[in-house]
Amino acid sequence: MKPQEIIRDPNDGVVSLDAGGAVRETAFGRRAWKLARLMSLGLPIPPGFALSFECVRELAGAGPMPDLPGIEAPGRLLVLRCSPLERAWGGVPSLRNIGIGERSLPVLEARFGTAAALDVYRRFIGEFSMTVHGMDPDDFRALGPEAADGADAVALRGLIDEMLQFYADEVGDPFPQDPRVQLELAARAMARMWNAPSARILREAKGAPADAGLGLIVQEAAAGTGAGIYGRGDVQLVDSRTGKKACVGSFRLIDPEKPTRVREIPLAAPAEGVPTDGPTLDELCPEALRQLRRAAMRTAEGLGDAYRLLFAIRAGQVAVLDALPVRRTARAAVQISVDLAKSGAITRSRALLQVDPRSLIEHLHPQIAPNAVRDVFGLGLAASPGAATGRIVFTAEAAQAAAAQDEHSILVRVETGPEDIRGMHSAHGVLTIRGGMTSHAAVIARGIGLPCVVGASDLRLDFSERTLTTSDGRVIREGALVTLDGTRGEVMAGAVEMIAPELGGAFSELLDWADTVRDLGVRANADTPSDARTAREFRVDGIGLCRTEHMFFDENRIAVMREMILANSDTERQAALDRLLPMQRADFVEIFDIMRGLPVTIRLLDPPLHEFLPNGPEEIAEFAEAMGLPVAQITARARELSEVNPMLGMRGVRLGITMPAIYDMQARAIFEAAIEVNRDSRAPVVPEVMIPLVSANREVELVKRRIDAIAEDVQREQGAELTYKLGVMVETPRAALRAGDLAATSAFLSFGTNDLTQMTYGLSRDDAGRFMRDYVNQGVFPEDPFHTLDVEGVGELMLIAARRGRATNPGLTLGLCGEHGGDPSSVRFCKVAGFDYVSCSPFRVPIARLAAAQATLLSRSSMESGETRR
Repeated sequence: MKPQEIIRDPNDGVVSLDAGGAVRETAFGRRAWKLARLMSLGLPIPPGFALSFECVRELAGAGPMPDLPGIEAPGRLLVLRCSPLERAWGGVPSLRNIGIGERSLPVLEARFGTAAALDVYRRFIGEFSMTVHGMDPDDFRALGPEAADGADAVALRGLIDEMLQFYADEVGDPFPQDPRVQLELAARAMARMWNAPSARILREAKGAPADAGLGLIVQEAAAGTGAGIYGRGDVQLVDSRTGKKACVGSFRLIDPEKPTRVREIPLAAPAEGVPTDGPTLDELCPEALRQLRRAAMRTAEGLGDAYRLLFAIRAGQVAVLDALPVRRTARAAVQISVDLAKSGAITRSRALLQVDPRSLIEHLHPQIAPNAVRDVFGLGLAASPGAATGRIVFTAEAAQAAAAQDEHSILVRVETGPEDIRGMHSAHGVLTIRGGMTSHAAVIARGIGLPCVVGASDLRLDFSERTLTTSDGRVIREGALVTLDGTRGEVMAGAVEMIAPELGGAFSELLDWADTVRDLGVRANADTPSDARTAREFRVDGIGLCRTEHMFFDENRIAVMREMILANSDTERQAALDRLLPMQRADFVEIFDIMRGLPVTIRLLDPPLHEFLPNGPEEIAEFAEAMGLPVAQITARARELSEVNPMLGMRGVRLGITMPAIYDMQARAIFEAAIEVNRDSRAPVVPEVMIPLVSANREVELVKRRIDAIAEDVQREQGAELTYKLGVMVETPRAALRAGDLAATSAFLSFGTNDLTQMTYGLSRDDAGRFMRDYVNQGVFPEDPFHTLDVEGVGELMLIAARRGRATNPGLTLGLCGEHGGDPSSVRFCKVAGFDYVSCSPFRVPIARLAAAQATLLSRSSMESGETRR
């Protein structure tokens, strides 16, 4: 074939592969574009032509077949391959050895040997008949093709004659011998198969548009046999598991004596001095392997990614048939992108854009090995990533006892509550039968980096029998060894092979690059000094949400908190608060010291008070005895505090207004701690006090007046000046709509999107998991709105609030502190909406940092495109 003989005009619908930029991806498909690009890079690509989408569309009807010069040369074999815009959309299997027939056999027999040439011919007859006419391969097998493997020339000739006669009887015409006729019939058949209703439905299910086009490629075949080295193989220069440099692949060597006999051999010895079972390609044809290494390196440099090359060798000569992106684990993807950027093959910006932020999860936690055997007995929502193996326990106390014995445990609960926090800290994983992505278990687990699966509703927990029963009838007893995969939402029997976290090397380098690019802040939700240390290790820009209530659940503090709640007078309540003050102050001192030089946003007490009281008769009786109080008194107080809908009842700012002494104590603890830490001349901390669950600006005014007064008192008592900010957590739709009012008295608005989503939809975030999967599967919601921000509804409220808030206060700081802060698409929304920062669980900070960098790069690209259009 001589490609240069054809006019290289893509508008004609046909263009030679050596036409470089004329082979446009949008007109000829991804494979044709890629082969043309590789040819321009100097790779040994077999010559050929590309047929455009429009040309193939016409072939499916009655359009003319383009005239391709040189395809009738004696002994020339062709391959016809499909080229859609996206490889994932599928296509039609390639048809090889077009051009073989009675006229070309003598030339091919001289080149390959008689038996080998006849074997190629008989295989082509069967494949052509199936592709073009849809004939059943079994009909041909009935004639004996399988027995032909290794048959002599006489037997093959007889079998071919039978096949040709069978074809003529079935089709009504003789088998075509003209290469042009063979090619045209095959091309039209492929075009019709692409446009078949079933094929269209399948590719639309994979995201293809209804009118997706198909390109076709006609190339000189690179197969064959004869004297010398012949065969096909694949090669890549990176390890798919780690991304590290390695020559990986295999070669299928054709036996010149019996072409149907193929032996797979390694490309090279695994290491110097390590013996192999038989020869390697490096030993048989070292120059070919050197060419392949150079070709793979040139492909990576030219296409900006690591590719697996499919190749053929004919008499020692290398031909590259295709290049496919290397399949890779999430960890390998980071290593590959960083190495490509460092080698100069791509820019750092492209390296950042090539890595899916969600994939960083695999670096942060232990993960189950890719090829591990999984005996899955339960499925739920993947609430907190990572994997853990341990023995099942059903109570927080049992988890603590296991930890004391240095044993790993998996805490199983119907759902968790504040009383389970100590057990969650002791366990190595958490499984709940109920719950959604923002349930108590999910939020706490993500915050402390604990693998967690929630909403495993197919499992039945029998607390009295201490058993879990699976949907297939298996009974899992307390103490059984199980493995939890919080990345995939699976629970497995026994111990499963794991791979360890990896936070250095390419992972750290990529995030360094992200930090130099992004202009959206990334803070952490950190409730304890331990959380703050973890956040600082992940190089956050501050703490965006410190939930003070979690400090009170410590076993040394919960009793004092309960005394405050059960107090019969203001005097008793204040006495309890005075005992809590140094505890809170000590926590804040430690957190501020860890976060020196960075902002720390502290949310005042939010949950309803009944959550702190003991649950169940045993716990109530134990507490009553410790306090010297009658059980009836505690039970009566719990009844007084109980509410029909506590999440919309006496909580948040409503506590601060009706029981102001609580917020007074917390504000004093914050300010005294800040002054103590700031006495050191090192980087000072600026505390940001956040009022939760606000609906009206009058609520802010009432709380702000008391907090400002306490700040003045503390400064006067301590003889020191204090800088602080006061803001609002926007969790109710009314707060979003009245943001203009709130901005008049607030330095910042931080959107608590967990509750804001809950209240906007009227969904219980703890119960939505029961039906959310059905809603997403049936298209009611495109995604779980507690997992990915609902831009159309909740997002619009946030945009309204941002616009109205900054109209009142242009210097207003805007942040997001819900779990959406670790979701890449939600981070992108915040960047576009003009927010200053997002805040998420510490172990999701790396994801947010990369997502923020990508959002910044995409925003710049959009702006540059807009400038170009103007």
